[in-house]
Amino acid sequence: MTYSIQGSIVPFMPVVSPKKSRNKKGGAPTPPRRDWRSYFNNPSFFGNLVTTILIFLLLMSGYSLISSFVQPENSIPLSTVAADVAAGKITTIKVNGDSLDLTYADQSAKTSRKDPSAGLPETLATYGVTPAQLSKVAITVEGQSGFQFWFLLLAPILLPLLFIGFFFWFLSRQVRGAGMQAFSFGQSKARITDPADSSQRVTFADVAGAREAKEELLEIVDFLKSPKKFLDIGARIPKGIILMGAPGTGKTLLARAVAGEAGVPFFSISGSEFVEMFVGVGASRVRDLFQMAKKAAPAIIFVDEIDAVGRVRGAGVGGGNDEREQTLNQILVEMDGFEPTEKVVVMAATNRPDVLDPALLRPGRFDRRVTIDLPDRRDREEILQIHARKKPLGPDVVLSVIAERTPGFSGAELYSLMNEGAILAARENRTEVTQYDLIRSIEKVMLGPERKSHLLTKKEKELTSYHEAGHALVSSVLPNADPVHKISIISRGRAAGYTLKLPFEDKKMQSKKQFLDDIAATLGGYVAEEMLFDDVTTGPSNDLMVITALARDMVVRYGMSEKLGPISFGERQLGNEPYSEKVAAEIDAEVSRIIDEAKARAKKVIGEHRGALDAIAKELIERETIERDEFEKILIANGITPKKREEEGIVIAPPGSGDIA
Repeated sequence: MTYSIQGSIVPFMPVVSPKKSRNKKGGAPTPPRRDWRSYFNNPSFFGNLVTTILIFLLLMSGYSLISSFVQPENSIPLSTVAADVAAGKITTIKVNGDSLDLTYADQSAKTSRKDPSAGLPETLATYGVTPAQLSKVAITVEGQSGFQFWFLLLAPILLPLLFIGFFFWFLSRQVRGAGMQAFSFGQSKARITDPADSSQRVTFADVAGAREAKEELLEIVDFLKSPKKFLDIGARIPKGIILMGAPGTGKTLLARAVAGEAGVPFFSISGSEFVEMFVGVGASRVRDLFQMAKKAAPAIIFVDEIDAVGRVRGAGVGGGNDEREQTLNQILVEMDGFEPTEKVVVMAATNRPDVLDPALLRPGRFDRRVTIDLPDRRDREEILQIHARKKPLGPDVVLSVIAERTPGFSGAELYSLMNEGAILAARENRTEVTQYDLIRSIEKVMLGPERKSHLLTKKEKELTSYHEAGHALVSSVLPNADPVHKISIISRGRAAGYTLKLPFEDKKMQSKKQFLDDIAATLGGYVAEEMLFDDVTTGPSNDLMVITALARDMVVRYGMSEKLGPISFGERQLGNEPYSEKVAAEIDAEVSRIIDEAKARAKKVIGEHRGALDAIAKELIERETIERDEFEKILIANGITPKKREEEGIVIAPPGSGDIA
């Protein structure tokens, strides 16, 4: 999986005064003071300000217009108030400034307003209310507080000014922020994990497998917790630890676990975040990162994908003065600058250690290398248990069986498997994850989802069935090929059909005989198409790519060619010719010979067991999927003994071992 980071350049920078000043202690120069007139140099500043004022005035005008037409529901005119007082309907009048709160004899309440220049008795007298009639009404007068009086008096003036001032400050702050970005361009972009944050803390209890790697890293944890016992005996803890392994094996997780176990700050950054188009920015960010870590010591600096900046220098790409090499030089200088008492450990991760600069890996820098392999069966079961902690599993779930079915899976793929199982259960409105959900997730992670809308014609279905039957038959007959677990002609991902194979136990090494049998089994589909239909299709294209690469590796990398002998040839690249054209022709001839011999073996197996091929293909056409038990019954019925092991278990193919038609 690849990530791209896309950046942008600040389009506006305010004019600054060229004069610099030093602080009182004689330290580093403080940033130059920006001239206030620079805020007005932006051509869009006044445009935004005028637009803001116009919008504000428009809103105020609209509000005044609407409020002038809107009256409270219980408001009545003053003439009605006078008539009701004369009729004796009103019992209480509460005067609050110009507002009148009226209470009627039936306990209903209404409001009205009087003339602000006259009192209430004078106003009602003009409408014919006599003093005798008015004396029957209880009149109370509430005076306004000083704050309320001044607020109502000044609010119409101050509120618009405050509103305009706020937007003026907001726009100037944006301009100032654009200028500050120029000064923070060389600052580190590292993400800091606080050891006190329990929600982000990771410990070794959260990391399954990788036992040897954790033992190596426990020394780092011990040093960060109690460095005195190391320093007293004259030992110096390694300054740098580089984690190497395939993608998804948990390198970043292990680095976070070291910080979590030691309880120290964790500064995490990607190697690509150092690199910018301006030379010197990456080196500045390296200096800033190490300075922050030293202030927070004891601490851990983690650089993920360090090969982005740590490649071999002088390779003829980018010259000797480019940004990447300047950044690498600064990393080397900073790591050399560590004192023996510095409690800062640098950790890095890469899945391409072969491209790193030798100066980066020498003793005194990244002098400890920790290799993290793909998990074995026991490790896979522990990883599955960790990822199943927050998932409600059904009573039929047996994680040991899932671990057996997933050889070659990395920790990230096992996480994806458990997550896909939970998604499948939720999609079907179930509250528990079953074993069937996890089994389906294995194939989904390996090959992709089922393409139920991809319907094959009758001819294509027959051809695909014989193609997959050819794979399965040759793999079952040849002694060193992996046994077949499942055959299907249901499309998944880019595969029109697939044959899943798996060794009985995890393999650390492959032999020449195993390679030859695998090539022959992979060619079984191609040979079946050629023999039965007297034609070939585009279906075996992926098979041909796989076997060609494998045969070439046998000759070039593993020394498994009888003609060329035990010699490892380098890769031919532009400007790098490790062998002559004559040797290249001999390599091509050896690759062709290996593939031709494997094809002849596959053709012989299919010719001798034609009845079994027809039976497997017929079953596939009818049922579309054949599991291991049904497949072995077909083999036994046609005189072929299935491959067994002492402790029989259900297994499935690792990623990449399934043949794609």
